[in-house]
Amino acid sequence: MSLVKQVVAINWGTKYGPRFINRLYAMVERNITPPFTFTCFTDNREGIRPEVLCEDLPPIDAKMPVNSKGIWQKSRLWGPRLGTLEGPVLFLDLDVVVVGSLDPFFSVGTPDQVILARNPVRPLERLGQTSVYRFPVGKLVPLQEAFRADPQGIADRYEYEQRFVTRNAPGGVAFFPNAWVRHFRHHCKPPFPLNFFMTARLPKDARIVIFPGGFHPEHAIAGGSRQKPGRGIRDYLAGIGQRSKRQSAFAYLRSFTKPVRWVEKHWRE
Repeated sequence: MSLVKQVVAINWGTKYGPRFINRLYAMVERNITPPFTFTCFTDNREGIRPEVLCEDLPPIDAKMPVNSKGIWQKSRLWGPRLGTLEGPVLFLDLDVVVVGSLDPFFSVGTPDQVILARNPVRPLERLGQTSVYRFPVGKLVPLQEAFRADPQGIADRYEYEQRFVTRNAPGGVAFFPNAWVRHFRHHCKPPFPLNFFMTARLPKDARIVIFPGGFHPEHAIAGGSRQKPGRGIRDYLAGIGQRSKRQSAFAYLRSFTKPVRWVEKHWRE
């Protein structure tokens, strides 16, 4: 395994940007033993702190799928080259919260393995989560080639890029220990109706908490929900009649989160 721990992220458009990139770098720096590098592949370098090694988005000759659930822009990272990097890299989504040491993510397994976090949403399916995964640069070239040949067809068949990686990575995949990577909604947040009385907990032995589904760390810090951040309990309950027509009353109530101070503690520069 390389002595230098290589962490990578990807950013495009305006959904995330500097505040997410800079906070992720700071969390990595606080929770990793040097030497390490943090590289962000991005289409806009403005406002990014100088410690972040910025590289242009890797090109890919493919039209990204439309009306698909997966984050297929991540396929840009599967090429034969990845900027100036070589060997294993640890990919982190921009909206994760690092709460413990990242060192073990670089020592588990062998350098040539593809290792993913386990997806808890589908426990009966052996499915990885690409919010956190490690792969050697160039190992996933066959996946990029297959995707380039039929982007929409691949997306329609697999739905999510993480399923495509799990099922097709050369040599198969391995998984990080479940306790290391926790899903905020599934492992931290109390179920309804306890979400109105109890604050989301930080599981013991967690090192990274992931936030799939559009609910971000800043929403957890503010409380309320993704659609109505910062709402207190009384105000939130009073707004049930103004919820989206596509959202059931139960889904609305289940979405409420009390402000989470441990997220605020970790998700900062």
